[in-house]
Amino acid sequence: MLSKAVIEDIITAALSTGGDFAEVFVEDKWNTNIDLIGGKVESSIVGKDFGIGIRILKGLQSVYAYTNEFSREPLIAVALEAAAAIHGTPKNLTLNLTKQEYENKHIIQQIPKEVSKLRKVEKMKEVYQAAKQYDNQISQALVGYNDEDQHVLIANSEGTFIQDRRVRTRFKVQAVASRGTEMQTGFYGPGAHQGFEFIEGADLSYYGEEAARIAVTMLHAKECPSGKFPVIIDNEFGGVIFHEACGHGLESSSVAKKNSVFADRVGERVAPEIVTYIDDGTLANEWGSANIDDEGEESRENILIENGILKGYLIDKLGGRRMNTASTGSGRRESYKFAPTSRMTNTFIAPGQSTHDEIIANTEFGIYAKYMGGGSVNPATGDYNFAVNEGYIVRNGKIAEPVRGATLIGNGPKTLQKVDMVGNKLAHGAGMCGASSGSIPANVGQPMIRVSEITVGGRGNE
Repeated sequence: MLSKAVIEDIITAALSTGGDFAEVFVEDKWNTNIDLIGGKVESSIVGKDFGIGIRILKGLQSVYAYTNEFSREPLIAVALEAAAAIHGTPKNLTLNLTKQEYENKHIIQQIPKEVSKLRKVEKMKEVYQAAKQYDNQISQALVGYNDEDQHVLIANSEGTFIQDRRVRTRFKVQAVASRGTEMQTGFYGPGAHQGFEFIEGADLSYYGEEAARIAVTMLHAKECPSGKFPVIIDNEFGGVIFHEACGHGLESSSVAKKNSVFADRVGERVAPEIVTYIDDGTLANEWGSANIDDEGEESRENILIENGILKGYLIDKLGGRRMNTASTGSGRRESYKFAPTSRMTNTFIAPGQSTHDEIIANTEFGIYAKYMGGGSVNPATGDYNFAVNEGYIVRNGKIAEPVRGATLIGNGPKTLQKVDMVGNKLAHGAGMCGASSGSIPANVGQPMIRVSEITVGGRGNE
């Protein structure tokens, strides 16, 4: 990485025109991406990415620059070039960078880059075979494998000098089921803040079979009816709807600028008492976890909504300045090419008291969304629409026939108010979240929940 002496010189140069805060972010990352199509390797990319980001703040003004250079003089030049955008009076600065230690919560047993590519492909083929052999209507299966080994060093003018190593591994499986000219797809994409032990210890057959099962089920499903219905959203990746429709509205990047329906509402009831909403970057080996955020703050559990009451927000350093409050360890970025901003880590609805069977049995008619797909949301209003990748009709308290083409349309805060049952079995799902600081690993999660009414878009009739 960089020596403490060089970093001190960079920070001094960055503050030479009157900035009141300077930060150096150093990243050294290895990536592996392999794609398997039709049982054969379609692409295989192994790469190293190294770079340094320099950020300067003055009040609410922010300047960011980055470079691949790593010797002292070019780095000083980049810092001075960025500092030229700041106009003020330099202050006397005495830097005291102190290396910070912490407990590593994410033990890695098998570093992925030390595992042969042949071994990785063998595991991918196991998943492919499980998907392809599930049913004779599976016409194609695609398997993606990704691992990354990221070292970061973060130092700033407040004295922070801290390092972290993040190792993540993920499989993504897509199965295609065909019948004549009709096709349906199924997807399953688990991941973890773990090394190759995540793959070695996984039920790879389940990954492939689950993607294939969804595809075949949806191939034989009828079109979903439209209307306003109770909707049961299953656990695991079902949490994506509140990640998008509520979670982004609780980030300081929106809240501090009053571009969120949750702005200035701490202490208010925003959900029923049965809803507690948490973001926790400390969960051991979970996909969205890290020991520290990308501003050098230790990760922590942030309770956003507790028993229906809004308790707080996700705050980065610049957002904290706008809101006159401290960081919550929520500053994240994709790489050295991005300035950090407030982002989610592992965000989930906490378990409630109801069982799976109780929620289904208490629903006379509605839609059961087993797997959610992609969607869009306006953080300023909370309005959203999301596709249901696997859905069913619930009739007379039982899960009935599968339906496809369902879209959930609503408003996040209003939907939150209509949660009337929360299950007792929490599960997380891995995904990538995109925003102004790039694409980052983020877990979404929840137990099974029921929303008393959501507008459902579909082309079928009941």
